[in-house]
Amino acid sequence: MVGHIHTAGFCLAIFLGTVTATANAATIEPQDVVIRDAEVEASLTGSPGDPVEGSKWFKSRKLGNCLACHGNRDQIGEPFHGDIGPPLDGVADRYSEGELRAILVNAKSVFGPETIMPGFYRVFDGQRVREEFQGKPVLTATQVEDVIAYLKTLKEE
Repeated sequence: MVGHIHTAGFCLAIFLGTVTATANAATIEPQDVVIRDAEVEASLTGSPGDPVEGSKWFKSRKLGNCLACHGNRDQIGEPFHGDIGPPLDGVADRYSEGELRAILVNAKSVFGPETIMPGFYRVFDGQRVREEFQGKPVLTATQVEDVIAYLKTLKEE
């Protein structure tokens, strides 16, 4: 019986390792994202995001900090809404999912180099990037997909 349990545990470990490797293989790395016609069609993770988590990343002052520039009715209870960027009420009606993904990945490729909106899934090297953040995007692929899922809930009323 002990040998059977050991073998089952070993098989489970192999299965979980395979699932994890497969899930990680589906993630598109920042340097491999292709923006074509102001869109990134495919999910960065191979699966849809979670709008509840996306709402958390949207208002997080330590990650996306979207509220520093954008307000929306859904987050009216959050303090310090910025008004530098446009309000995001109805953004799901104005942009496709692929367009939202391209904007989050690299807004400058969509709106031009003048925009102050940063790219959240790009790797920045050089100036004014703290050492522990060198070579890392602001948001992970999963977080980007979560924010997109949240933005897709922001429709005109």
